[in-house]
Amino acid sequence: MKYEVESRPWGMYEVLLDSIDCKVKRITVAPEQRLSYQSHKHREENWVVVRGVLSVILDDTEHTIYPGESIFIPQGSKHRAWNQTSKPVQFVEVQTGTYFGEDDIIRYEDDYKRE
Repeated sequence: MKYEVESRPWGMYEVLLDSIDCKVKRITVAPEQRLSYQSHKHREENWVVVRGVLSVILDDTEHTIYPGESIFIPQGSKHRAWNQTSKPVQFVEVQTGTYFGEDDIIRYEDDYKRE
């Protein structure tokens, strides 16, 4: 089976499952990089860390997530994944909701000047 793989300025993601009721990605965040501070109108997300230590900003509160631990990102909540370490961090993201397109991202802050 061939998975969708996308490079991003902060690292990469692989789509492991894309169905009508959920989308699953394996996300790798490079050392000292972070995703945009964002929210989604049409989905919620569950993140499970599989490698490294992930810092998560959820509605302006910082959380530290270790391998085997998870965090729930409610629909509409502002959130950001951040690797503050010197090694790659990997987590699995399970999206549920009504729409999973990449255009369902509202960015509030972005290190790479994307809109």
